[in-house]
Amino acid sequence: MNTALQGWGIWLALAGACIGTYLCRAIGVLLSGKINQESPIFQWLSAVTYAMVAALTVRMIILPFGLLITVPILVRITLCGLCLAIMLSNPQKRLVPALLTGTLLMMAYGLIF
Repeated sequence: MNTALQGWGIWLALAGACIGTYLCRAIGVLLSGKINQESPIFQWLSAVTYAMVAALTVRMIILPFGLLITVPILVRITLCGLCLAIMLSNPQKRLVPALLTGTLLMMAYGLIF
């Protein structure tokens, strides 16, 4: 195949991906004012979203990959418990301190051990 045509194919694929992405976002923006957040379908979607985030978090703690696999599971679970305790002490004002605590303690563990 001609290299000039291959270059156009990449640009056409990129344009198609952009159009598809932004078309879906535009439809979402147009429909967002008409969505009832108290509807059962919206509550179900919200629950599924939270469940997926929780499942991925647990997977990252129990079955890590990369450098996190070098950290013992007891350390990972202890840090998560500590961060969860900080978060639950006052959920409205403790998200950033909980995230910072977990991040800084994990970095400290990496530097010390």
